[in-house]
Amino acid sequence: MSTYVVVGLQWGDEGKGKITDVLAEKSDYVVRYQGGNNAGHTVYAGEDKFVLHLLPSGVLQCKGKCIIGNGVVIDPEAFFDEIEQIEKRGLSTDHVFISSRAHIIMPYHILLDTYREEFAGKGQIGTTKRGIGPCYEDKVARVGIRAIDLLNPGILRAKIEENLLVKNALFEKLFNKEPIRFEDIFQKYQEFGQRLKKRIIDSEFELNYAIQQDNNVLFEGAQALMLDIDFGTYPYVTSSSPTTGGVTVGAGVPPTSLQNLIGVSKAYCTRVGNGPFPTELEGETEEHIRKTGYEYGASTGRPRRCGWLDLVALRYACMINGITHLVITKLDVLSGFDKIRICTAYETQEGKIIDAFPAITDELSGYKAIYKELNGWKENISTIKSFEELPKTAQDYLHFIEDYLGIEVYLVSVGPERSQNIIKTHLS
Repeated sequence: MSTYVVVGLQWGDEGKGKITDVLAEKSDYVVRYQGGNNAGHTVYAGEDKFVLHLLPSGVLQCKGKCIIGNGVVIDPEAFFDEIEQIEKRGLSTDHVFISSRAHIIMPYHILLDTYREEFAGKGQIGTTKRGIGPCYEDKVARVGIRAIDLLNPGILRAKIEENLLVKNALFEKLFNKEPIRFEDIFQKYQEFGQRLKKRIIDSEFELNYAIQQDNNVLFEGAQALMLDIDFGTYPYVTSSSPTTGGVTVGAGVPPTSLQNLIGVSKAYCTRVGNGPFPTELEGETEEHIRKTGYEYGASTGRPRRCGWLDLVALRYACMINGITHLVITKLDVLSGFDKIRICTAYETQEGKIIDAFPAITDELSGYKAIYKELNGWKENISTIKSFEELPKTAQDYLHFIEDYLGIEVYLVSVGPERSQNIIKTHLS
């Protein structure tokens, strides 16, 4: 059995899509197991750029099946748009399937997400307003609509009617907005079900059988550990678990079947949206990193906040995920700095030095990052193919990360292309 899990270790946007795309070439299955179309994964195939939101990032290379697991929340319109985008460029999507247990984002979820953010004013969380959180809420409240329900008109009708009673009351009485009419969405989502019919499968049985038959199965997460609903900088987090543990509930496979746990981190940090960010930079250095690394949200286009690498947060993320192989992306973006800083501890408002990531988000906002300063490098490293060819100071930077985390780097990415990778060690 060969299974691989690719997860983000920071606040998302680490380059997981590229790593998944590279690994997908030798995978029989690629499985997305949580999140929704609030996540954007950018994949380059030659000069072609693909921005994927719902489809697994391995869709371009995988010769087997690509599955959207039960832990994902699906906006059918976004799904069809993405399918069309891929097929217009001459690629097939016949190998893309959806778990029958995946929950469906409805129009009232998107409106509720939008109205709440407007209502919160300065207290906004910074969601993408695509209905992700409200859809997960309905899932937990046991009133959610699943993919299989789209194929059963009686069930679909009853669930929409039940939901509109509550949602419309909120829209009218709390937000002073117009209600949604049942007729406006029932027929539309019935039709969506018919368009999706051939893609909806009981994927959990197939995936477990595939693992038992020694197929290569690749699991792909969206977002990252610092946005996890339990372990991230709550409440500035996503609504699901983008951890290695999230695979078991988001794809329906046992933890004993997971082998290579691959964590992806940038050589620095970025964050989109609100929330604490201990190593955040300002001024010319931040703007240089943002411009060089093209740090803008793949889903939203929002400028990403940029900062030095935070090893306190990274070690915490590796611990929660049980990472066995580390990927460092965008090392090339740091070329040109005389000195590079890297956070090894925090100083609290009381002056105490700590090296453990805190649970209280409000406290973290007041912490000061303690840095180790390392020598930088001037060389362009984007064409380098082996670790030994890297400048000595770049090697030292990676070794410092390995020593602090106690995890060896498996792969270093030095550019967006599939070929711009340095394999330092090998997977099992």
